[in-house]
Amino acid sequence: MPEGAALRQTFLSTTYGPSQERWRHGSVPNPDAPSWAAEADCWAILTAWNPAGQPHPQAFNAAAQRELQMALRGWPLIHGVNGEGEWTEASLIVPGLPLGRALALGKQFGQAALLWGCGSRTALVWCQPLTVERFWLRQSE
Repeated sequence: MPEGAALRQTFLSTTYGPSQERWRHGSVPNPDAPSWAAEADCWAILTAWNPAGQPHPQAFNAAAQRELQMALRGWPLIHGVNGEGEWTEASLIVPGLPLGRALALGKQFGQAALLWGCGSRTALVWCQPLTVERFWLRQSE
């Protein structure tokens, strides 16, 4: 997995969402919003895969993802996918999850960053140190 600027570029160039509805970061305001944005005022996309941006075995990632799902018990969950090809990771889209809770889970599961948004407005939230970059989502072709 890349580090520093390359890791940032990986997050910015990847796609997010359920397998049938792919979105990516953009810089132009977008009136269209992902389907999961209709569920609540805000949403988060989280994963427990590959902590610290380092590849981990499939069994480790699957177990960590189950733990994340258990930590989100009671929240509506939509199963998603971050990335494509060799960097594909299972994710959970969580409508209504507050940013503070999303950040706490990102840190708990050793993630470099997570996505948090409202409508089609999204933030790439870096967990350590806390840094927020704002973008618009645009549907991937």
